[in-house]
Amino acid sequence: MNQTKCPIQTEQRSKANIVNLMLSSPEQIQKQLSDAISIIGREDFPQKWPDLLTEMVTRFRSGDFHIINGVLRTAHSLFKRYRHEFKSNELWSEIKLVLDTFALPLTELFKATIELCQTHATDVNALKVLFSSLTLISKLFYSLNFQDLPEFFEDNMETWMTNFHGLLTLDNKLLQTDDEEEAGLVELLKSQICDNAALYAQKYDEEFQPYLPRFVTAIWNLLVSTGQEVKYDLLVSNAIQFLASVCERPHYKHLFEDQNTLTSICEKVIVPNMEFRSADEEAFEDNSEEYIRRDLEGSDIDTRRRAACDLVRGLCKFFEAPVTAIFSGYVNSMLSEYAKNPGGNWKHKDAAIYLVTSLASKAQTQKHGITQANELGESE
Repeated sequence: MNQTKCPIQTEQRSKANIVNLMLSSPEQIQKQLSDAISIIGREDFPQKWPDLLTEMVTRFRSGDFHIINGVLRTAHSLFKRYRHEFKSNELWSEIKLVLDTFALPLTELFKATIELCQTHATDVNALKVLFSSLTLISKLFYSLNFQDLPEFFEDNMETWMTNFHGLLTLDNKLLQTDDEEEAGLVELLKSQICDNAALYAQKYDEEFQPYLPRFVTAIWNLLVSTGQEVKYDLLVSNAIQFLASVCERPHYKHLFEDQNTLTSICEKVIVPNMEFRSADEEAFEDNSEEYIRRDLEGSDIDTRRRAACDLVRGLCKFFEAPVTAIFSGYVNSMLSEYAKNPGGNWKHKDAAIYLVTSLASKAQTQKHGITQANELGESE
C-alpha cells in the first residue's frame, strides 16, 4: 500500500517544490522552470494539480515583483494554448475554473501595477520591472479572452479598456532605448495592447463599440508618429492589423468614410510601410527564405508590408473606388521614378508592385487564391 502511495506523494512534493524553486530563482532560470511547469500543467492541470492556481494567486500578495513576474510568466505559458485549442466542454470547464480563480486577482494586480507606475514614474529600474509585468498581464488578458468573452471581463471592460488606452497613449522618455533593432518594453506593451484591441474589435464588436473610436484615434496617432526603425516593426504591424480588422466591419464603416481620412491613411500609413527599407534589404540578404516566409500569408509573424497589404484589402471592401484612385497616382509616380534610373530607383518599382497586388486581390482564399480582382490590378 505504501509503495503505491509513494510515487504519488513524491510527485505532489515535486510539484510544490518546482513552483517554490521557480519563484526563488534568477530570471533566466525562472523562465526555464516556468516552461517546465507549463509542460507538466498540460498533462496534470487542473485534475491532478488542483491547487496550482490558488498557490500562484497567493503569490500576487507578496509585493515582490520578481515573484509576481514569475507567476505571470508561468500563467502565460500555461494559458496561451487557449488561443489555438479547439472548442470542447473540457476546455470550457478548464477556462471557467481559471477565470473563477484568476480573473479578479489579475484585474486587481493590473490596477495596482498601473498605480505603482505612477508612483515610481521617475525610477527607471522600477519602471522596467513594472512594464514587464504589464506586458505579461496584457498577454494573459488576450489568452483568457480568446475563446469567448467571459462575463467577468465584460463586466470589468471599463477598467481594462480605459487603462489599456492610457498605456497606449503613454510616452515615457525614461524607457526609450537607443537600440534601433530590438523592441523595448514600451513597444512590446503597446504591441500587445493593439492585439487585445483587435481581438475585441473582431470578436466582440458589439460590446467593444463604445471604446473603439478612442482606440482608432490612439492607434492612428501611434502609427503616424512612429519611425521606420526595425524595433518598431511588431508595434506597427500590430497597429496596422488593428485598423485592418476594424475597417472591414460594416458598423465601423463611418469611421473611414471621409475622403481626407482615407487619403491620410493611404499616404501616412500604407505607402510608407510598403517601402523596401535598407533594413529589409539586409534581412533579405542575410536569410532570403526567412524574409520571404515572413512576407507571405501563412507566417505567424507579420511584417509591416504584409500588414499594410491587409489594410489595403480591408479598405477596398467598402471604399474600393476612392482607394484605387488615390493609389493609382502613387503607382504612376513610383513607376516614373523607377524609369528615370532603373538601377538606382528599383525600390520604387518594388513598392508599386506591392501596391498593385494588394489592390488586385480583392478577395482570396487559402485553397483557390485570388477570387476577385480590382480594376486597377486588371489594367496594370
